[in-house]
Amino acid sequence: MSDLADLPDDIEALKAMVRERSAETIALKAQLIEAQSARQSADELIAHLRLQILKLQRAQFGQTSERSARLIEQLELSLEDIEGDIAEDDAKADASKTALVPAHTRRQPKRGPLPEHLPRERAVIPAPQACPCCGSDKLSKLGEDITETLEVIPRRFFVKQTVRERFSCRACEAITQPPAPFHVIARGRAGPSLLAMILWSKYAMHLPLTRQAGAFHHEGIPLEVSTMADWVGASAAALEPLTELIRAHVFAAARLHADDTTVPVLAKGKTRTGRLWAYVRDDLPFGGRDPPAVAYFYSSDRRGEHPQTHLKDWSGILQADAYGGFSALYAEARLPGLIREASCWAHARREFFKLADVARKARDARTVISPIALEAVKRIDAIFDIERAINGQGTDDRLRVRQESIKPLIGELHDWMTTQRTRISGKGDLAKAFDYMLKRWPSFTAFLDDGRICLTNNAAERMIRPLTLGRRNWTFAGSDRGGERAAAIYTLLQTAKLNGVDPQAWLADVLSRIADTPTSRLVDLLPWNWKALGQSGHLPMSPPNLAKMKTGSSASSAKWNPKTGSSGSTVRRSAKMEPSRSPTSVSRTSKTSSTSTKPIEADRVPGRMRTLHRH
Repeated sequence: MSDLADLPDDIEALKAMVRERSAETIALKAQLIEAQSARQSADELIAHLRLQILKLQRAQFGQTSERSARLIEQLELSLEDIEGDIAEDDAKADASKTALVPAHTRRQPKRGPLPEHLPRERAVIPAPQACPCCGSDKLSKLGEDITETLEVIPRRFFVKQTVRERFSCRACEAITQPPAPFHVIARGRAGPSLLAMILWSKYAMHLPLTRQAGAFHHEGIPLEVSTMADWVGASAAALEPLTELIRAHVFAAARLHADDTTVPVLAKGKTRTGRLWAYVRDDLPFGGRDPPAVAYFYSSDRRGEHPQTHLKDWSGILQADAYGGFSALYAEARLPGLIREASCWAHARREFFKLADVARKARDARTVISPIALEAVKRIDAIFDIERAINGQGTDDRLRVRQESIKPLIGELHDWMTTQRTRISGKGDLAKAFDYMLKRWPSFTAFLDDGRICLTNNAAERMIRPLTLGRRNWTFAGSDRGGERAAAIYTLLQTAKLNGVDPQAWLADVLSRIADTPTSRLVDLLPWNWKALGQSGHLPMSPPNLAKMKTGSSASSAKWNPKTGSSGSTVRRSAKMEPSRSPTSVSRTSKTSSTSTKPIEADRVPGRMRTLHRH
């Protein structure tokens, strides 16, 4: 009623008001149409960018795709900026509360619940003490509405003081004091949690030490790059026995995945190309119970002698690409045993897909650039569909399905490819894709007779992917020694991830334990055994797979020597520990009296004083 009362009685004035409001409505509608058009264009651009990223990620492995890594990164950054612009516009629209913008015109993302494992902190808004309508204080609770937001507490640094009280005997006047705690770094000032965080940030999050030092300075912790570099080197030396054990476990397998990638190395002011080799043990696809693991090795070049040295005393099934350096390993007269080649169908499909996918990139969807390549992709995809359904089943079940369902498709594919090969030019990309498979047909069909063999080498390629991402940040390794150290740390971190273990938490605990752990009990610290600790705080007395690690497998009974890249010697501890005069946290030992002290961890072995040689 009040609104009607404000209306003018004069007809002409009322008409003028209507005309003014109509003009405002027309202007707002125009703004709405413009905003909707901009939103539609932004949505189309986002969809296009996402499609381009997916296409590039389909071939994310290999030299060609590695050269396009920067393009993927640029597209992802563009996508972030566009989505940020849309969010900013939506926030401004919500603030203005424009009535003409209907809610359904904005596509709101589907947000799932926040992780259940996170702790909840309740902040209750005080309820009214009286009814706002009648003023009565007779209120009864009907329920509550909860709004959840994700918050973070910045990481907290603290100085841990380890107090060792001294006592004097009143009878003999002898002075007694508990021994100093063992530390990873002799006379070091970094605790195991800090060391684990630095290693995780450098090798898993790909943050160079220079960037970490800048972050520490910003948080009020003056840590120099040289100091952290010393910590990284000393930690790698302390963890070397575990690296050797993981490599021994990998090369005790009867089947391995192998792959490699480039590593730029700084040498005399210039960069040269080194290599990181990955060997993966993963029995989960055929229902194996042995824990998965990956072993990395560094070399200054890509000569075939490196994988030949790595696999010198190993025999079994090797799934890899067609790299020529592996060829000598497949010799029938090879000693100590035969290495059977199993080729990767994903590599083969990728070459056909590159030719068939050109049609999707063309503006005219009706254009088919290579119908033969497209047909090859469809035939290979039919094999993948069947194989995907039996992933994780036992070897017998996998072999039965392959013989009944996949083998006929393989026969039809071979006949079709043989026929098509005679009809195409011998120098084109399509001919190369056909020859890649036909010349290696026995290795491509090896999976039909062995349920352990996988259809692809994706297990190794997944372990290479983190390294290719890291190159964008750290650009190059500082030296060959730095490449070897990176290979060792990657072995630890990626193996922990494969076993569902938090790598940073595992490293922190291992660094606190390894100084006092007897050589015979080092296997207890391996990720799959450490996982059994749970919340008990005690190492398992009978670790699984211990017998297999000592004896190897039926495929290879030789003992692996990670120093030489071949078998012939037992796994040994390369470093000794010595007690440090400083505690494990960022601190200095102070000789002050105290009325209480925390006990040293129960599983530490008293009196064992070993020396850690700093590298």
